[in-house]
Amino acid sequence: MNHRLIDAVRRAGALFAAAVLALSLAGCGVNNVPTLEEQAKARWGEVQNQYQRRADLIPNLVETVKGFARQEQEVLTSVIEARAKATQVTIDAGQLSDPEAVKRFQEAQGQLSGALGRLLAVSENYPDLKSNQNFLALQSQLEGTENRIAVARRDYIAAVQAYNTELRTIPGRWIAGWLYPEAKPMAAFESAPENAAPPKVSF
Repeated sequence: MNHRLIDAVRRAGALFAAAVLALSLAGCGVNNVPTLEEQAKARWGEVQNQYQRRADLIPNLVETVKGFARQEQEVLTSVIEARAKATQVTIDAGQLSDPEAVKRFQEAQGQLSGALGRLLAVSENYPDLKSNQNFLALQSQLEGTENRIAVARRDYIAAVQAYNTELRTIPGRWIAGWLYPEAKPMAAFESAPENAAPPKVSF
């Protein structure tokens, strides 16, 4: 064999080895870290969408209650203020590894849940309000949204658990350290027990 032929064979062997190595890495989960991270971010996006849906319902709900229960100004004001705070405390996907940012978001949404619960409890004192079709429709939409929030939170928590587990176990830990050194565990979203159930009104 001449030198050119030997060099060509070596180059072909090196390319083959590189291809085998790339396939091996793909097979052992080299893409798991970014895939799981994107899934967790998408789940967080759904959490935010559902909270926004709830925030969008609140002005109409407050106006409807105000029409029947103007004397409940303190409760109405607390809902308006809690909604304003909840919509101001935002968190983007890049902040999900910051437990304090997630905690602030949780607390703001929890305060709004509490204020809504008090508002709906007040409606018990106003039979005309409880039978108002607009109020019934808004209350039904709100309960449906609270259920969707609970599902979105559950899905986000599961996605974060999968991502964080990948970062902490082998081979994901090695792959992240080698290929994705910027990858950090995400903060879990844990709602307080009193905020886990949607507000209810008994008719």
